[in-house]
Amino acid sequence: MTKYSKVLQCLLLICIAGSISCKAQQLSLSAAKVIGRYDIRTNGDIELISSAAYLQYYAQGSSSIKVYVPAGYPPGYIQYSVNNGAATRMRVMAGQSATLQIEAPLNSRSLITIAKTTEAKTGPVFISSISGDAIDFKVPAKPYAIEFIGNSITCGAAADESLLTCNEGTYHDHHNAYDAYGPRVARALHMEYVLSSVSGIGIYRNWNSNGPTMPEVYKNLALDTADKRLRNFSSFAPQIVCIALGTNDFSMGDGKTPRLPFDSAVYVSHYIAFVQEMMNIYPNATLALLSSPMVQGNNRKLFERCLQSVSAAV
Repeated sequence: MTKYSKVLQCLLLICIAGSISCKAQQLSLSAAKVIGRYDIRTNGDIELISSAAYLQYYAQGSSSIKVYVPAGYPPGYIQYSVNNGAATRMRVMAGQSATLQIEAPLNSRSLITIAKTTEAKTGPVFISSISGDAIDFKVPAKPYAIEFIGNSITCGAAADESLLTCNEGTYHDHHNAYDAYGPRVARALHMEYVLSSVSGIGIYRNWNSNGPTMPEVYKNLALDTADKRLRNFSSFAPQIVCIALGTNDFSMGDGKTPRLPFDSAVYVSHYIAFVQEMMNIYPNATLALLSSPMVQGNNRKLFERCLQSVSAAV
């Protein structure tokens, strides 16, 4: 063996050991696995839109992710985990770009998950690049999927005080959709998941307004009638769709906006129409109609009778 071949052999061993980043790479984000309501922009950046929209990839060692929130929006929040372990939450200020450095074991391939924890109406979080020593975007899809349609509870509102206490910041600063009931159930059952949720929204009326309600915004990608982008339903086919809507229909409102008493007939008719729309969109899915821990007493009994009426009708 010549002295040159010995040098090359040593360099190869150093690269394998990970002491230098010989395999550092930056892959096209178009190949990444993304689940939820999201968009790939013309510049290739991934826009995470909905609560708990998430991106996954495999990595060995260190990986670097560049994220940003456009100017004019509230701060965005993401949560990331390695091999579905304890997750770390991160705040991203508007008009700024942040670099997220994730360390995974060098001796094995790890699954990295990056999720948006705030809801669609508080603004997007963008991912502009992912690079690292050994990045692999070929993460297989799980065989089963579930979608959760709901309001603030489904969004994970007021669920996290790890960065700001409840008397600090604003409403969205305490969101953590990644740890809301839907994603937790889905991860426990090894299912992919999508949250279609908006704080304060209802079936025929919202917390303090008559609309737009969930049936009016559901097909819009950003769950907002002002954003005309439509969701591509062919990219996600859940076996189960859970609908948790009614808390805000029953609500007494904000005490300022005039509000009529709850109308069970209107609620049931709107709910039936929405369920029929879900059956058209997802003809092979099982639908679960959920009540709410926020509705108690006689209203809870009425709520459940309404859901039984909807179930019987469809």
